[in-house]
Order: sequence, then C-alpha cells, then structure tokens
Amino acid sequence: MKTLVPAVLAASLAGTAFAQSNVSVFGAVDLAVARGTGSISNESQLANGYLAASRIAFKGTEDIGSGLKAGFWLESGFNADTGTGQSTNTNNQPTGVVGGGGFTFNRRSHISVGGDWGEIRLGRDFVPQYLNMADFDPFDLSGSGGSQVLNSAITGPTLVRASNSISYLYGHGFNAAAVGYGPGGFSGSGFQFHAMYYMGENPSGTETSKDGNGYGLRAIYSTGNLTMSGAVGRTFYAVGNVRQNNAGASYDFGVVQVMGMYEWDEKGPVNARGWLVGARIPAGVGAIRVAYSRYGTDAAGSPAAKKWALGYVYPLSKRTALYTAAAHVTNEGASASALNGAVTAPGKSSNGFDFGIRHNF
Repeated sequence: MKTLVPAVLAASLAGTAFAQSNVSVFGAVDLAVARGTGSISNESQLANGYLAASRIAFKGTEDIGSGLKAGFWLESGFNADTGTGQSTNTNNQPTGVVGGGGFTFNRRSHISVGGDWGEIRLGRDFVPQYLNMADFDPFDLSGSGGSQVLNSAITGPTLVRASNSISYLYGHGFNAAAVGYGPGGFSGSGFQFHAMYYMGENPSGTETSKDGNGYGLRAIYSTGNLTMSGAVGRTFYAVGNVRQNNAGASYDFGVVQVMGMYEWDEKGPVNARGWLVGARIPAGVGAIRVAYSRYGTDAAGSPAAKKWALGYVYPLSKRTALYTAAAHVTNEGASASALNGAVTAPGKSSNGFDFGIRHNF
C-alpha cells in the first residue's frame, strides 16, 4: 500500500501536467508499391512516403499569460517499409549527417514562444524556400510525380531543413504545421512572413568557420482563392555559396486549382533554373493531380530534366486515402535522373508508377 499510493499520485500529477500542456501525438504511415524503369536497370519496390512522409510527432502549447504562448514540436520521420529511422544533419554541411537507421527528430525539433506579434522558433525546421516549392506542387513534392525542381536541385544540405536555426513567423497559427505547406494549405486571407537564420556552429579562425551558416526569407499574400509568394535563401560554404530563390502562385477556380512556380539557384559557379506548372482537379470524392516541371543547370554537359506527371487521390475516410501516380522523365545532356530506384543513362528517359495508401493518426 505504501508503494501504491505514491505511484497513483505520481500518475495523477503526470496526467494533470500532460493535459495542461495540451500535448498531442500524431503522424502518418504511408506505403506504396512503386515501379521505375530506365535504360540501364529497372526496379520494383515497396516505397515509403509517396503521398505524405511516414512520421510520428509530438507537439504541445501552453498559455503563459500576458497574451503569450509557449510551444514545442518534435517530429521523427521513419521508413515504414523497414521500420528503420532516418538520418538528420547537425551542422547544415555534408559532414553533419548522423543517425541513419536510428530514431531521430530529423523532420522538426523546436521550441517556440509567440503572441499577436508573431512567433519565434529555436531548433530544426523547414527552410522558407522549401515551403515555397511545396505549396505550388500538386504532388506536394512526393512520390513518382513530385516536382523535378526538387529532384534535380543542386542546393545541398539545406534544401529542405536547417538545424541550429532561429526563426520569426508572422500571420499563421501558433506552433502550426508550417506556413501554408501544400496546395490549399493557406487558411484565411492576408499577409504572412517567415524569416530564418541558421548556424553551422564551426570554430572561428578557420577557412570553413562560416560553413553551414545561412538564412531564408519568405513573404506570402493570400486572398482565399489567390495565393502569391516568394522566397530567397543562402547558405555559406568555403568551396562556394549556395543560393536558392523561388516564386509561385496558385488560384482556385472551384472546378480546378491551377498553380505554378519558378526557381533560380546557384552553387558556387554553377547556375540552375527550374519551373513547374500544374493543377488539382476535383473528381468525385477525390482529386486528379497533373504537373509538368523542368530543371536544368549550366554545369558541364548542360544537364536538364523534364517531367510529366499524372495522379489521383481517393479518400476512404477523413484519415485514410488511396493514391496513384505515373510519371515520365526526359533527360537532356548529362542529366541521368530516374524514377523509383531505376537507373538510366545520361540523355535517356525514365518512367515511374506508384499505387499506395496513407493513414493519418
């Protein structure tokens, strides 16, 4: 009895604290049967995250008074086909990759405080310029149909996320999933802003002391049906700085939502340009997705790749959906981009197909 009472009290207090901090657990499991063909080899696989990344996340918020809130977000991506975890990057540099196969909070790991004036976040998070790509791709940058602008990008470790970051966000929900993030991801109207500074955390006095340092800025204006936004980013490296800039817009006509984006990147002396046009078309209870994208650079051999993609998402319930997509990549010059694990020779084409299921929890 002496051990039972303290245990019951501890459990009760823990439950009270859990409730007061509004902690929630959520995520997704997504798997698809995928096939890729190329001029050198083909591949069939059970692929992870072809509609949405498989992940488990924890978040919480607390009202701390005087109009202020505090919050946290911890999100781990995993490979549902094998049960393994995914790597993260500790310093925004090629040398910073750790944790492959193990459990990491690689997707997001941050604490924040905010009020009517906006939100400040500290930790690991999406860079603003990546979100600008995601918000104007009908395939959300995922699966066989995901934008070629992402698949061929030259921009390195900070293409998607950055560690050791300090961010300011204005005009969105506190501790929210992201600013927009995916076609139709904006709610309401008005102006939104996202600024981020991140650090490579290298010792001073060396040639590489600034490697992994960088910033990203994004401005968004939405009127409900119309959304426009632009983003710029830069990461510093001794071997050559990386710049990533893009702009996009979408308009929802009701019978179809059309969207497009343009990207211009630099990596040292190499310049790249890319673009995408696409649409989402309501069809029955689901939606047809279609996109055409291209990305090319002025590197040796003038590599460039174009992709056509067509897909459909069919919701079985509010949390579960079936999906399918087919895509064709045409390579030019030295480009050898291929789909779903296939291998193709430079200048040759590749085809991809997937059929999968996603369940949110």
